[in-house]
Amino acid sequence: MCSPRDSGLSMAAVRMMTRSRSWGPGAAPRRGGEEAAPLQRREAAAEGKKNPSLAKRQRKTQKLKVAYEAPGHEKGESHKALEALGWEPQDWRQQLENIRTMRSGKDAPVDWLGVEHCHDPSAPPKVQRYQVLLSLMLSSQTKDQVTAGAMQRLRTHGLTVDSILQTDDATLGSLIYPVGFWRSKVKYIKQTSAILQQRYGGDIPASVAELVALPGVGPKMAHLAMAVAWGTVSGIAVDTHVHRIANRLRWTRTTTTSPEKTRAALEEWLPRCDRVGGWWGSPLCPSHTDLPALHRELWGEINGLLVGFGQQTCLPVRPRCGACLNRSLCPAAQSP
Repeated sequence: MCSPRDSGLSMAAVRMMTRSRSWGPGAAPRRGGEEAAPLQRREAAAEGKKNPSLAKRQRKTQKLKVAYEAPGHEKGESHKALEALGWEPQDWRQQLENIRTMRSGKDAPVDWLGVEHCHDPSAPPKVQRYQVLLSLMLSSQTKDQVTAGAMQRLRTHGLTVDSILQTDDATLGSLIYPVGFWRSKVKYIKQTSAILQQRYGGDIPASVAELVALPGVGPKMAHLAMAVAWGTVSGIAVDTHVHRIANRLRWTRTTTTSPEKTRAALEEWLPRCDRVGGWWGSPLCPSHTDLPALHRELWGEINGLLVGFGQQTCLPVRPRCGACLNRSLCPAAQSP
């Protein structure tokens, strides 16, 4: 079980620092009850003869200012981290269970045309990972059905780093059309493929930082690539559906203005994983690799779950609130 103690924020790990108000330039703090050095005492006595009021003030017991600082945190950050651990949206667990129930049929477009289904499962692993990345690049501002069609044409043409680099821009454009911003994507695909060939031996990077450095690859794509291509949950993948639904359900403390801000807001409080029959209690919960059958990755689940919910029920315009199990729990549904 995870708790604030496991996250490194326990009071046992807190460091106490004391500072005397009497310290000044040239003064040194006393240690463990030892007296001031003889030279310091003689100087203080001489100064006291000149200024009796100063000597009187120096004899007063000095108050100590006590501060607590969590290891590895700058001033104020530990308080913010503790505060973040204590906040969660109202009714979010019930809302999530209701969405799971509504999505139990797994019949939304993302469930059969999403990135997990666009690559060739018989291709070598390196080629599969490249195809996953390209499908993500094509999916931006594009419906799953259109992305899947473009990927099918690319696979028929030959979808490897070498084959794409040998394809002229006009042909590549005709293969991916009508995905959104297809002209820009032709350029990004060529540039990224060249980088992958030169720096990664035709494979894709295995870190979010390296993935987002590639032309045409954003944070959502990087986190999904890590999950699908490398099997690593590196963060919550937030697209327009997740962004919209998180704000409608008030899963962010304040209204967020972009998917990336929504991702950061969700990761502040949403636990990484939950356990069958119970919940892990901290968003800093480590991966429970020793209990693979007993827990499920929430950060990895949330994208597909909410995307499908957004495609079928919580639509961008005219959401189907009457058919939603969360209609009595959703703040947006209660708004006039």
